[in-house]
Amino acid sequence: MVLRNSGLRRAEPGTDGEASRDDGPTSSVSALKRLERSQWTDKMDLRFGFERLKEPGEKTGWLINMHPTEVLDEDRRLVSAVDYYFIQDDGSRFKVALPYKPYFYIATRKGCEREVSSFLSKKFQGKIAKVETVPKEDLDLPNHLVGLKRNYIKLSFHTVEDLVKVRKEISPAVKKNREQDRASDAYTAMLSSVLQGGSVITDEEETSKKVADQLDNIVDMREYDVPYHIRLSIDLKIHVAHWYNIRYRGNAFPVDITRRDDLVERPDPVVLAFDIETTKLPLKFPDAETDQIMMISYMIDGQGYLITNREIVSEDIEDFEFTPKPEYEGPFCVFNEPDEVHLIQRWFEHIQETKPTIMVTYNGDFFDWPFVEARAAAHGLSMYQEIGFQKDSQGEYKAPQCIHMDCLRWVKRDSYLPVGSHNLKAAAKAKLGYDPVELDPEDMCRMATEQPQTLATYSVSDAVATYYLYMKYVHPFIFALCTIIPMEPDEVLRKGSGTLCEALLMVQAFHANIIFPNKQEQEFNKLTDDGHVLDAETYVGGHVEALESGVFRSDIPCRFKMNPAAFDFLLQRVEKTMRHALEEEEKVPVEQAINFQEVCDQIKTKLISLKDVPNRIECPLIYHLDVGAMYPNIILTNRLQPSAMVDEATCAACDFNKPGANCQRKMAWQWRGEFMPASRSEYHRIQHQLESEKFPPLFPEGPVRAFHELSREEQAKYEKRRLADYCRKAYKKLHVTKVEERLTTICQRENSFYVDTVRAFRDRRYEFKGLHKVWKKKLSAAMEAGDAAEVKRCRNMEVLYDSLQLAHKCILNSFYGYVMRKGARWYSMEMAGIVCFTGANIITQARELIEQIGRPLELDTDGIWCVLPNSFPENFVIKTTNAKKPKVTISYPGAMLNIMVKEGFTNDQYQELAEPSSLTYVTRSENSIFFEVDGPYLAMILPASKEEGKKLKKRYAVFNEDGSLAELKGFEVKRRGELQLIKIFQSSVFEAFLKGSTLEEVYGSVAKVADYWLDVLYSKAANMPDSELFELISENRSMSRKLEDYGEQKSTSISTAKRLAEFLGDQMVKDAGLSCRYIISRKPEGSPVTERAIPLAIFQAEPTVRKHFLRKWLKSSSLQDFDIRTILDWDYYIERLGSAIQKIITIPAALQQVKNPVPRVRHPDWLHKKLLEKSDIYKQKKISELFVLEGKRQVTDSARRHRCQGTGATIHSTRYHL
Repeated sequence: MVLRNSGLRRAEPGTDGEASRDDGPTSSVSALKRLERSQWTDKMDLRFGFERLKEPGEKTGWLINMHPTEVLDEDRRLVSAVDYYFIQDDGSRFKVALPYKPYFYIATRKGCEREVSSFLSKKFQGKIAKVETVPKEDLDLPNHLVGLKRNYIKLSFHTVEDLVKVRKEISPAVKKNREQDRASDAYTAMLSSVLQGGSVITDEEETSKKVADQLDNIVDMREYDVPYHIRLSIDLKIHVAHWYNIRYRGNAFPVDITRRDDLVERPDPVVLAFDIETTKLPLKFPDAETDQIMMISYMIDGQGYLITNREIVSEDIEDFEFTPKPEYEGPFCVFNEPDEVHLIQRWFEHIQETKPTIMVTYNGDFFDWPFVEARAAAHGLSMYQEIGFQKDSQGEYKAPQCIHMDCLRWVKRDSYLPVGSHNLKAAAKAKLGYDPVELDPEDMCRMATEQPQTLATYSVSDAVATYYLYMKYVHPFIFALCTIIPMEPDEVLRKGSGTLCEALLMVQAFHANIIFPNKQEQEFNKLTDDGHVLDAETYVGGHVEALESGVFRSDIPCRFKMNPAAFDFLLQRVEKTMRHALEEEEKVPVEQAINFQEVCDQIKTKLISLKDVPNRIECPLIYHLDVGAMYPNIILTNRLQPSAMVDEATCAACDFNKPGANCQRKMAWQWRGEFMPASRSEYHRIQHQLESEKFPPLFPEGPVRAFHELSREEQAKYEKRRLADYCRKAYKKLHVTKVEERLTTICQRENSFYVDTVRAFRDRRYEFKGLHKVWKKKLSAAMEAGDAAEVKRCRNMEVLYDSLQLAHKCILNSFYGYVMRKGARWYSMEMAGIVCFTGANIITQARELIEQIGRPLELDTDGIWCVLPNSFPENFVIKTTNAKKPKVTISYPGAMLNIMVKEGFTNDQYQELAEPSSLTYVTRSENSIFFEVDGPYLAMILPASKEEGKKLKKRYAVFNEDGSLAELKGFEVKRRGELQLIKIFQSSVFEAFLKGSTLEEVYGSVAKVADYWLDVLYSKAANMPDSELFELISENRSMSRKLEDYGEQKSTSISTAKRLAEFLGDQMVKDAGLSCRYIISRKPEGSPVTERAIPLAIFQAEPTVRKHFLRKWLKSSSLQDFDIRTILDWDYYIERLGSAIQKIITIPAALQQVKNPVPRVRHPDWLHKKLLEKSDIYKQKKISELFVLEGKRQVTDSARRHRCQGTGATIHSTRYHL
């Protein structure tokens, strides 16, 4: 909540307020604490080998980390600096501090810069180190393209602390001045002059007025919220993961840090990956207050260690090896310690001895670190004092001398793994290619006593998986991003991709001398153009559509109904299409092609064959035609950037806005708004009502407040609440949703720093994709040659470049989403809308062509899945005289779409500044939007919806020609918390789609899988052990909030949480994130499913406890049979499985004219009715099946001559064709 000063105790204008005076003893204490903190950091850094340079000299080091700090200058005064941590070739370490004055900018009213500078220098004497006026490119300044710059006052400080103090005092004045400026208009000053009798204010009077309170002349504040170490990295281009020459000449001179781009090979930092195993009470989460650490397993540079707590573990563990795959070696040395305190001490000592530079965990921020910290504290040890790690304000564990890499953060943001595969076991299986050891947490304490060796193997398996996941994927990925993003590695790992985009844009903007915009702020109770209060506004996103259901196999013929006219269209453009593919995509002049006409003739022959027989049954080619980096390329093609979204007022002020100017590109997008139905006058009436009312005090027992005394946020809340009540009564609805197409003008001459950033990032990704292919070929060659060392090297390089291109893909795709992120500096809803609308139009046009020459199956936001006839032209090799490209392979399906995109989506207005001195622009055509062809594939399976007329979007399974799964999207098997039975069924059913040689045989093979699981349920799992049954029918849902936050809501997980609290205690549900595993019972009969959820944990409780609570929850006091099979609601599970079978097997089979392969699962009523109608030979045909409506003819002169004499009406004829 924003608190406003009432103004009653405001300092007199021109006098120093309290905040600007010397803070006396408090300031000294604060400085002393900061100095002590800095000295403590130096001490910890020294313990880990990072000694601060003291002797003059020159060194070369690889920058691994950086942190803001404070140092004493030659006047013994604390100044802000950044500590840079370096590793040398031989592994030795050092650090240097680089002092740099933090700063921000302020803008004043025109002509007031000198007076404001003088005023601030006096008012904040001792805090502001330097005041200077600097011209900056302000992209909000009218007519800035002609070279106009805005003068900003740059305020530099000795410390960040001083900057924050001054900023706090200037900020309210800036906010007040901006609100006043918004409230006034261009005629306010003129009206004031008239009301004062037309008197004219002289320059001297105006100046004296300015002097009265210079804070009123400050109208903007910029770059005040850029973190200090990021500020320094941006300004001086010092990024982590580069080599530098460091020249130190003593404290009297600044350190000289120069980048060495000639050095590429990275040194090997010391990496320690660890995992802990703890005790726990039955059915409860480990509690650091009462539970203990049983084992700590960790790996340091490939050598494993295990420390055991012999108070818990029943016997000594001998050294052993855990190597899940030959490339993931895990020799483990074991330390058997007598108790927990010795275990923790041993681990701390080993860390101090090995001095790791990177600590790696998996979910360590949430579990491992806080648990170790709490257990160390319980024994009188301080983790912070021992190894420097402690929790920061974001709840993350960090240390100055050591990076903490939590691999879970990488998996969530950058791995492209589905949500259900974010745990360590699933991530290791997907990325490292092996199944890690798994144990039930409830068995671990028992195994520490009965099977300690098995528990030790499990413990080290997590450390091995964490270590190799980090070394293989996370390490190259994060440090690759560090080379271009001005942040420390901890931040690069944890920040959102939008924040990383913004950091890149800030680098580009600074070096183009562009002032950063402020972060986007919320506008309260914004009105639409016609006066309605907006509740939410956004843009219509990308177009996604499911078109067909069923199984499509490249070896099973399917029916095609094609349009001969479409093939005529393609035939006319064969040469044009292939020339475009050769010259624009492959960059080979057509004159260098040897067999160009021959290839064109081959394509024409195939197209003519298809045209002659448009209706055919033929094996299909399954393709995915997708646009490479679609959104970034739409941005680059159309020169889209937030600052280029202009209106008439902006263009009217621009000198380039002349007749015939080609710099205004108009593009469409779709706006979606949700607003209240009340009109502007009704809204103003409610405001007037509120202004006469009183509101609760700000503090308990304080005075009631008038409406104008509330903060703007509170005012907006009361206005919206009152308006909602009014709309509910007057209009009987709260919201109206409206979608409208809007046109926005994009300036084609705007400063191109944004598109330059996107282009550089895209090109960098293409470079890494190319290198990935190169090393993939080298790996194949090395494997054929049998060179083990070369295979290992090539595999590492392949993973490195794949990781790098994935890293760039993640950030590249975020440039589009970033502009709509709340709080973005470069915010533009229009730009995001244009990108999506243009992308949707590209895919829609591609679909219109494909459905005339094949069958589109599914539309993605950036591509189209389709089947084409097997005889359709595919890949053609063009031989050339070009030395670099003697042979070029062109995919015709991609080429035909790319010429379509060129003709429909090329920007012919793209302008580049050719000569800055004369402001000369060169206009050219730009189009970097190209379709890429993936496939052909062996099979694609698309499920069907249970509801009539609906399709299931973003759900399909695709198989490669070798039978491996290429892509699985949207199914429960990939989701977290779904019914395990459904997941297991789906895991086994998809492979069955590859069996059989006809559709009937395919559906017969998948029916066997369905029948097996139906038999299990119908037999009530008679031949299945209880443990397997529990795993099969349990569901797992996590509660994102605390139980009390859900109020009166009802759901299976809420019921489960309440029942867990009943028999395990209320402490189970006091925190968010509770994992609820449950089954659905048959009793109480007639109750909704939400009331029949039984926690799985009850079946592991003591018999007396189990019986008591089951009788209570099932509302059956006489219950004697507590077997899980008599309790379960089998019909519920049969229905759940039947629903999955319908979607994947029976409904798609019916839509492909195959008899129901699983008769026990009935078709939905609508489908059953449709099948009966289709098979009814006596059914009467509808008139729409016999006739086609051609439509009205255009009115012509001849039609006008046929007007009826009496009525003057025109006679139109509507023709129908049989």
